[in-house]
Amino acid sequence: MLRSVRRKIKSAFNNISNEKIKTNFLQAIPFWIASLITGIIAVIYARIFSLAERGSVYIFTNHSWLLFIITPACFLLAWWITIRFAPYARGSGIPQVMASIELATPKYINKVNKLLGVRIIITKIISSLVMIFGGGIIGREGPTIQIAGSVFHSVNQMLPAWWPKISKKNMIMTGAAAGLAAAFNTPLGGIVFAVEELTKTHISYFKTALFTAIIIAGLTAQALLGPYLYLGYPNVSGLSSHVFFWVVIVAIVAGLAGSLMSKLILALLRWKSSFQFKWQHVLYIVACAVGVAALAYFLDSVVLGSGKEVMTTALFTNDKYVVAHTPFLRIVGPVLSFTTGASGGIFAPSLGCGASIGSFMAGILQLSESNSNIIILSGMVAFLTGVTRSPFTSAILVLEMTDRHNVIFHLMTAGMISSLVSFLIDRHSFYDRLKVQYLHELHREADETLKERTNT
Repeated sequence: MLRSVRRKIKSAFNNISNEKIKTNFLQAIPFWIASLITGIIAVIYARIFSLAERGSVYIFTNHSWLLFIITPACFLLAWWITIRFAPYARGSGIPQVMASIELATPKYINKVNKLLGVRIIITKIISSLVMIFGGGIIGREGPTIQIAGSVFHSVNQMLPAWWPKISKKNMIMTGAAAGLAAAFNTPLGGIVFAVEELTKTHISYFKTALFTAIIIAGLTAQALLGPYLYLGYPNVSGLSSHVFFWVVIVAIVAGLAGSLMSKLILALLRWKSSFQFKWQHVLYIVACAVGVAALAYFLDSVVLGSGKEVMTTALFTNDKYVVAHTPFLRIVGPVLSFTTGASGGIFAPSLGCGASIGSFMAGILQLSESNSNIIILSGMVAFLTGVTRSPFTSAILVLEMTDRHNVIFHLMTAGMISSLVSFLIDRHSFYDRLKVQYLHELHREADETLKERTNT
């Protein structure tokens, strides 16, 4: 009798265990598939984006006057593609992902579908490629995050009704983290980004899915591109003991500059929202495009591009110190490009802005190569933190881009100081402000639709 009871208990326990293993396995499959797709798209997008950026440089080098034709045409086309096919594909993409995470419930699924999806992926890629080819000062990292979030959301939407339920919120958060990891080849940065910027849920609830997705997306990218570093290995050996003082100074300057740039972009976007006619938007976009072309033609071509060339030149060549107008150009460029309403990120341009500030300050101080490099890297962390208010994400990203673990405390110090001084400009991050704007826009559209149906 006792043996029979034991056998029944053991059998029931095994059935429960097997069922749990089966459920966990089925829940993991969508993450694996979405991660693989994300890695492939991220690599293809990165390569085409690089070609488009080189195309812009080729045009300027050989026929610089053409910028006055090509830049306005590309800016207008990139804007038109966005408003025609997917209005919520405009800009960076990170605020849209943050808004999607907040709305990720069955009640608001229609609103999430406007922020993430296949249409967003296609529009985001095409609009940003047109923009960068025309000389736009944008990055691909923010767009990659929205693209990855769209991939994970779409895979989740395609699951049959009998499939074990997966949290939409966790799926989108995991996708965004995987997208950042694939874009920069920074797995730790993806994890920290998810924890610091995206999630309000304790990581223990989805840590396995998060780690697995980042590993698969990252390995897929590495399999196609090789184990590359986004920047390389700058010399930071033999740092002076007093360099910490200059790290603090550059962190204050770059952090304030990043916050002020964000504030200016938000002010221009608010002003643009008052436009009542389409010709006003067209006129503004043409003015921005002509402004970018004029700055490049008459002043310095350093204003063009995502900013990666500014970083690599400052860190790895003898032309280490930029001139006084370079930080100004690298700040004005993203403002003119981002406010057009086309697709394009501000992650890489922010790093380029910070690098130019650090390079200029290192030149004034006439620091050694290694001390200059740590000032440049600290400027990158600080400026990005001024925009995102994510000091640990910024520090880990730059750390993984350069594989220089001996300066982790310098970079974290720069991030923390920048985060503190940025509160003097705005208590909320650039992405938080835009997220709120998108949420208001979505709710307003829903109210207008409801009124139309009621009147009908």
